[in-house]
Amino acid sequence: MSRKLIPYLFVAPMIAFIAVFTYIPILTSVDLSFRDWDFLSPDKPFVGLKNYDLVLGSHEFWNALRVTTIFTVISVPLRLALALALASLLIRETKASRILRGAFFLPSVTSTVSIAVVFSWVFATDHGMANGLIQALGGSKVQWLQTPSLALAVLIIVNTWKQLGYDIIIYIAALQAVPNELYDAASVDGGRKFHVFRRVTFPLVMPTTYFLLIVSVIEAFQVFTIVDVMTRGGPAGGTTMLVTLLYRIGFSLFDIGQGSALAVMLFVILVVLAFVKSRVLGRKVHYAS
Repeated sequence: MSRKLIPYLFVAPMIAFIAVFTYIPILTSVDLSFRDWDFLSPDKPFVGLKNYDLVLGSHEFWNALRVTTIFTVISVPLRLALALALASLLIRETKASRILRGAFFLPSVTSTVSIAVVFSWVFATDHGMANGLIQALGGSKVQWLQTPSLALAVLIIVNTWKQLGYDIIIYIAALQAVPNELYDAASVDGGRKFHVFRRVTFPLVMPTTYFLLIVSVIEAFQVFTIVDVMTRGGPAGGTTMLVTLLYRIGFSLFDIGQGSALAVMLFVILVVLAFVKSRVLGRKVHYAS
């Protein structure tokens, strides 16, 4: 019996840590989503599904869901496509390749707030580097962060730039695991580079693509810092994401009930998306070469 209990004693501190800082807050959020609480009052009256009804009936929620969906649909495929292409170029063990790997990976470990502040200066209307370059080429100033569609495009660019390095490193590891014998056989058969990539490389990195797809979608649906620093959800709600709206409801308006309801709904959306992806793409993923 002692032999069976000792392994559990070693993992008990981590289990306790996860329970206290993950599962208990989740259960507390679910409970608060059925209550009316302003963060300060000692009373938390039970209101049933009222908070969910208010969130679903809000135009801000549907706008945030639309903006978040557009952000995800554009940024995730862009990230994965660029990462796979760059990983294919940087897989060779050369000095230049190693330097470029570090350069691409550096934004992934850089403070998100710092990145957002720097890009706010880059895309500033009056003294920004982007407009300075455009004016040097004979163009006129562009209101990058004051136009809803352009502001969302800027956020997609910044988020892609920050997360791209992580995806590249994961893809490089996956590409290095592809047996060289398969490439040799394809070259003997006279396969062109595109066909080799389509028939050999891409199917064998499909598990990695599947993993990165799930991680990227979850990250895209939870993006907050870049939006809060650069646009604060504006202009005119054009960059208001679900987490931005959640923060505004819960910690600016102090409506913890509605904020918790929105958090639960976001959790359900991510679970449903993960389930759909596993059903649609899971069958196409092969974990053996």
